[in-house]
Amino acid sequence: MGDSQAGASGRNVVVIGTQWGDEGKGKVVDWLTDHAQGVVRFQGGHNAGHTLVIKGVKTALQLIPSGIMRDGVACYIGNGVVVDPTHLLREIERLEVIGLDVRSRLFISESCPLILPFHVEVDKAREALRETSGVGKIGTTGKGIGPAYEDKVARRALRVQDLKHPQRFATKLHELLDLHNVALSGYLKSEPLEFQPIYDLAMSLADQIKPMMADVGYALHTAHAAGANLLFEGAQGSLLDIDHGTYPYVTSSNCVAGNASAGAGVGPDLLHYILGITKAYTTRVGSGPFPTELPMDVPGTVGHHLSTVGQERGTVTGRPRRCGWLDAAALKRSIIINGVSGLCITKLDVLDGLDEIKVCVGYELHGRRTDILPLDADDITDCVPIYDTFPGWTETTAGVTHWDALPLNARRYLERVQGFIGAPIDMVSTGPDRDHTILLRHPYQARTI
Repeated sequence: MGDSQAGASGRNVVVIGTQWGDEGKGKVVDWLTDHAQGVVRFQGGHNAGHTLVIKGVKTALQLIPSGIMRDGVACYIGNGVVVDPTHLLREIERLEVIGLDVRSRLFISESCPLILPFHVEVDKAREALRETSGVGKIGTTGKGIGPAYEDKVARRALRVQDLKHPQRFATKLHELLDLHNVALSGYLKSEPLEFQPIYDLAMSLADQIKPMMADVGYALHTAHAAGANLLFEGAQGSLLDIDHGTYPYVTSSNCVAGNASAGAGVGPDLLHYILGITKAYTTRVGSGPFPTELPMDVPGTVGHHLSTVGQERGTVTGRPRRCGWLDAAALKRSIIINGVSGLCITKLDVLDGLDEIKVCVGYELHGRRTDILPLDADDITDCVPIYDTFPGWTETTAGVTHWDALPLNARRYLERVQGFIGAPIDMVSTGPDRDHTILLRHPYQARTI
């Protein structure tokens, strides 16, 4: 899957998060879209949050691909995404207010499962029950993502294509609502929902969504064959993957690069380069094990520094992100499961001014050393990090655009990380704006074979 596969056709890049999400994928996708003609979301829903800063103006996206910020770029929502039609249209309207042409450039797979009001209610009620029962919350966003994926896997989901058929939609909605109302009013001790308001809302939105419906897989195949470069944009992060993450504290979809194929409807031979996005430290939103986590409440501590200087709050929920040192042992697992071709290190500037910087290079677990993140969540909880320590730097890295302009200690830090994980660092982000980027090897030009 290298340059030889591309030929006269386009070249394609997959951008994925290699930690617990929030790595800065949106900015990198926006930057790379200068070389792409199409951007594809292939999993997740509006539980994702991509914050872009362009010429000092901040824009938050949740469902619509980050490529929408570039004029003339086609944006695709693949079949692996779950779509809340109300949220989708609100997000479109917010972008139209700032002058973006969205509807003529956005193509939504007819196979996307719909998120409907009862999915949201079930999601919230389950989290509330977990909390009151003492089991402990998973830490979902409460957006209905998990219940919608459950309906997909159970082969009972209402999908985008059903919006074209009012009677079919009504029949399927009756059956699905009855099922969820049993759970809401029984086990979850919540109020059941009524059919008519849900049906009327969906039908009121259908006419706006129909013009954007598309056979996305075939559209991507055609664009690639015609020479278009495509960018596949992942949501969340690899350590939140339903199969490969810190289960059960994970999201409800596959976040790894391989799912770009299944979630967009293209063959794996169209995935030419995998770009992994990694913060220069580690963060996590919600519950779940986090070996390198630092306390954040005390001013003057490293955890407080990372939280405040990094402005670490979730784009979607506003929840404070837990912060800690870079976990290179966890990163190593992500490199393996994604087949990462190269890394982009983001938020390097947040480490400016620290006296020393640590990197977790392994763990002590039950009296033995392991150099890679375990698979079992209980084992991860028991991991004691093993750190390498490096001198920090006092110079600023903010806005630096050339490798040689970085402080010597910053370069040594990055080189040590690169040597440990076994994957090249091809890009470094030194600030939120799209221009605050150091390029060492361009994903659309790098040879991967």
